[in-house]
Amino acid sequence: MRTIMILTNHDGGLFHFRRELLERLLAEGFRVIVSVPAGEYRTQIEALGCVYEPTEIERRGMNPVKDFLLFCRYGRLIKKYDPSVILTFTIKPNIYGALQARIGKVPYIVNVTGLGTALQRDGVIQKLLLFLYRCALKKACCVFFQNQENLRFMREKGCVRKKCRLIPGSGVNLQEFQALPYPEETQEIRILNITRIMKDKGIEELLSASEAVHKRYPGTVFEIVGDFEEDSRTLYEEKVEELQKNGIIKYYGYQKDIKAFLARCHLVVHPTYHEGMSNVLLEAAASARPVAASDISGCREAFEDGKGGLAFKPQDAGALTQAVEHFLQLEHTRKRQMGEAARSYVEQHFDRDKVVQAYMEEIRMAEK
Repeated sequence: MRTIMILTNHDGGLFHFRRELLERLLAEGFRVIVSVPAGEYRTQIEALGCVYEPTEIERRGMNPVKDFLLFCRYGRLIKKYDPSVILTFTIKPNIYGALQARIGKVPYIVNVTGLGTALQRDGVIQKLLLFLYRCALKKACCVFFQNQENLRFMREKGCVRKKCRLIPGSGVNLQEFQALPYPEETQEIRILNITRIMKDKGIEELLSASEAVHKRYPGTVFEIVGDFEEDSRTLYEEKVEELQKNGIIKYYGYQKDIKAFLARCHLVVHPTYHEGMSNVLLEAAASARPVAASDISGCREAFEDGKGGLAFKPQDAGALTQAVEHFLQLEHTRKRQMGEAARSYVEQHFDRDKVVQAYMEEIRMAEK
C-alpha cells in the first residue's frame, strides 16, 4: 500500500488547516501516518482513517538531547512504515524529519510555514538553523513556501536551490467559513483578536491600543481569544486581568470554535510580528469581516489594504490605535462593504482546494 507520512508539531493545526489534504490522500487510497505530539485532536484524526503516532517535540527553543531524540524517533518511524513520500511542516519536523528522509532515501516534501523568531534574528542560533536547513532541504523533491519574503530569505541564505513553490498558505475552507451577516452597532463595537498570547503576536501593542481606543471610544471592547504561550502568562496575565476588570477587554482563553466570535465582531485585528500566512486573517475575511493587520509578509497578502482591511506598521501600538480609530470613524455601511470585499478577495485567491491540489501534484511527482 502507498504510504504517506506527515510530520508536524501540533495536531490541532493539522486537523483544522490540513484536514482536507488528509481526506484527499485517504480517498485516493494512501495509508496516512501522522507523527505529531499527543494532543486533543487524536480522536478526530484517527476517525478520518489516519494512523496517529504520538511524537514528543519541544516546540520552542533548542534542547540538544530532546532534539536528538526527535531525530532518532523519526528514523524509527521511517523504518517501521517504509513511506512512499514524507511531508513535513514546521521547523523541527522540516529539519530533523527531512534529514532522516534524506538518510533513508525516501522522497520528501518540505513546507516552510514561517521562519520563526530564531531564524530571523542574527546570531549563533540562526547560523546553526541555516546550516541544518541547507543540509535538510538539499534533496527535497519540493519546498513549499507561504509567502514571497520567506522564499527570498531562504534563497539568499542558500537553503533552497532546487524546486520550490509558492502557495497561498493553508488556504481557507470556503464552505466551512461562509460569509456572515455584518452585526449592527446597537451597543458595543467588538474588536476581535484571535491569537496565542506572546510578545511576537503583538500582545503588548494590542493591550496598549485597547486602552487608548477605549478612552476615546468607550463603547468599544476588545475581545481576545487564545491561550497564553508558555512563559508569557507571567508577563501578561496581570495586565489582561486588569483591563478585563476595567471593561476594556474580554478574555475568553482558548476556544475550539471561533465562528461565534467572528459572527458578533465588527473588526478582526492581528498585530503579529511575523507570519507564514495568517490563517486568522483568512478565516476572518472568509467570514466577511474587515481586518486590520501588521503590514508584513504573511499578512498583507491576505487582503487588499483600504478595501477589505487596513494595514499598519508592525510593532507600533500607535499605528494599531490609529488603524482601529480610522475604522471606527467609518459609516456602518462602509464597514460592511469592507467585509464583503475581504470575502471576495479570499474567494479569488485562497480557496483551500487549490492548496490541496498543489500538494497532490507534488506527491505524484515525488512517487515517480
